[in-house]
Amino acid sequence: LMIGGSLMRSAQFGVSAEAKGFLKRNNVPNVKILGTVDSEVLFAGIAGGLGRALVEIPTDFFKIRRQVQTDVKQRLNIGEIWRQSLNGSSVTMTRNTILFASFIIYIDLSKQAVVAGSIPKFLCNEDLSGLSPFAKGAICSNLAWITCFPLDVIKTQRQSGNYDGSGGLSLLKKNFQKGVLFRGLIPGLFRSTIANGTSMVVYEFVHSHLSKIFAVERKDMV
Repeated sequence: LMIGGSLMRSAQFGVSAEAKGFLKRNNVPNVKILGTVDSEVLFAGIAGGLGRALVEIPTDFFKIRRQVQTDVKQRLNIGEIWRQSLNGSSVTMTRNTILFASFIIYIDLSKQAVVAGSIPKFLCNEDLSGLSPFAKGAICSNLAWITCFPLDVIKTQRQSGNYDGSGGLSLLKKNFQKGVLFRGLIPGLFRSTIANGTSMVVYEFVHSHLSKIFAVERKDMV
């Protein structure tokens, strides 16, 4: 869980920053989508989500299987592990693309809201250019999770091994009919608030200090 989480967050921020740099180096026009969201923010967020998915698909598979496993002595051969680890991979790709892209978009929108004076000052950083690290990590990630939570429910169901033979669309329909598309949302948001708020504080501290030490310009998306 710790290794997967570290690699996952490194991948999403690293890939998104590189994607944004690629767009700038190649002079790709940056346009306002619906007059609000920068196109480079959207595309970099999508790239970061895909980068995260490549790490999360196998690591999340092992985490979920350990959490729902009833026979602790059960062992899978390499071929079976490879096959089953790909269960829900398409859903994971879609969920992560929406999750991280919306996270980056919400951060960008929050910056605009802070500059416009629409956010209480106690939630903002000192120069009033955006949200404080904890508020940014907690609020923007929670909004992103709400945006894609039904897909997260389906992803977990597919990777649990308890729904073999059921595709993503089939599970989406069943969950909608049963009214469980947002099952687990409240504890999920509680965890997200603590985990992502704290992670953003640490991320900002480490990134800012290392950038100063090595005299390099920050190129991340947050």
